Amino acid sequence: MVIFNNYLPFIFLLYIIIIGDIMYSINNNLFYKLEIKNSKFICYLFKINDKDEFDDILKYVKNEYKDATHYCYGFITDNYQKASDDGEPGGTAGMPILNSIKSNNLINTGAIVVRYFGGIKLGAGGLVRAYSKCVSEAIKNSSLIELINGINVDIEFSYNMSKDIDYILRNYEIINKEFNDSIKYNINITEKVLEELKSKIINYSINGEIYIEKK
Repeated sequence: MVIFNNYLPFIFLLYIIIIGDIMYSINNNLFYKLEIKNSKFICYLFKINDKDEFDDILKYVKNEYKDATHYCYGFITDNYQKASDDGEPGGTAGMPILNSIKSNNLINTGAIVVRYFGGIKLGAGGLVRAYSKCVSEAIKNSSLIELINGINVDIEFSYNMSKDIDYILRNYEIINKEFNDSIKYNINITEKVLEELKSKIINYSINGEIYIEKK
C-alpha cells in the first residue's frame, strides 16, 4: 500500500491565493458506480472536517463492502491531505482520486473508491483513468458549496450575553459549547463576525485560518 502525506498546508493555501481559485465543498454525500471490463468501482464521495472523521467513514465503507478487493481513497481538509492505493500498483489509484478532488477546487472532501476485481487487468493507465473517472463523475453529480476564508475561534462570554451571541452566530457553526462560571464556544466564523462579537465577549483566541461556507 502506497500512502502519500502532505504536511505543508500553508504552501497549499498560498498556491490557492496565487491562482485565485474559488474553493468549494460538497453539499450532499453520494455514491457513484462504474463498471469497466467486469471490474466494479464504487465511489463514496463525502464531506469531512478532519482525519478522524475520515477514518470513521473508511471503517464504515469497509464494513459495508467486506468482500471488496481494494479500498482506495484520497481526502483533503484545511490542513491535511492523504491518499492510498490500498494494494493497487503505486500511483494508479490514491493520487488520481486526490487529484480529481483538487482539480475541482474542493476542500474538506473525501472519496473512497471500492473496487471489485473482475478478472481482467486494466493496466496502469487503465486504472488511473478508471479511478479518476469514478470520482470525477461523482463530483459532477454532487451539489457544491462555495467556501470563503474564515477563522476558528474560542470565545468566552457571560450568561447575560448568551442571547445576543447566539443571534450573531445564528448562521455559523458552533463546534463546541462549555457552561461553567461563564460560557465558552469554539466557532468557525469570518473576521467580520469576530469584530461584531468583540464588544460582547470577555476573551477570545484565534486558533487558525480555515475555509467556511459562504452565507
